[in-house]
Amino acid sequence: MRILAIDTATESCSAALLLDERILTRDRELARGHAEHILPMIDGLLAEGGVALAALTAIAFGRGPGAFTGVRLAASVTQGLAFGAGLPVVPISDLRALAQRALESDPTVDRVLVCTDARMHEVYWGCFARAPDGRAGLVGDEQVGDPARVRLPEGWHSTAQARAGRPDSTEALDARLCAAGSGFAAYPQLGLTVAAGAHSILPGLLPHAREIATLAAAEVAAGRMRPPEEALPVYLRDDVTRPGPVSP
Repeated sequence: MRILAIDTATESCSAALLLDERILTRDRELARGHAEHILPMIDGLLAEGGVALAALTAIAFGRGPGAFTGVRLAASVTQGLAFGAGLPVVPISDLRALAQRALESDPTVDRVLVCTDARMHEVYWGCFARAPDGRAGLVGDEQVGDPARVRLPEGWHSTAQARAGRPDSTEALDARLCAAGSGFAAYPQLGLTVAAGAHSILPGLLPHAREIATLAAAEVAAGRMRPPEEALPVYLRDDVTRPGPVSP
């Protein structure tokens, strides 16, 4: 299996090349200028791996949510490369990729609340649980909105309460919650309310192409690939100019 993965949805501009059991990576944190770096990263990976673009199995990309120009860039680069090489594509959620990174950083963590800064007083967020194969699986829906409306799924609250030392919890501590993403840096109250009692909070963690490649491998193995024209961004928020209501 040979998968090229790219991500430009956040400050992290990254690319990864999965060659069966081996993975090669390139990454830089940039305030801007992702378009100038992503193609040289891809060329460098292909040269290092000794593989031609047309010889790949698929191209995976971070389809968002994230910075609008960054999400569009990853989708358009993927679409162009895939059309030119006749390859299928695999869109991967950036929230899920971030959750996967959190899971891989700590094997004792089983649940991840991901919140990333969506600007305009909002966050992109989603809840993920470790599946039997070790990959992050979405629980509920990915959402965008007021940080005050972020909620843990039913059944996760008592675990968080018990972690905080509250005696009213009856759920066994068989899962550890990690909170990850730039939303916790932008809105510290999230760590004091919805993520209270979390095993860890990682406000500086960003999605990376390495985890996108890891998640895409399972999709490719299951035959869940798409034609190049379906390399499309997912924004979650359609209106990019008007913020929603802000809680007091």
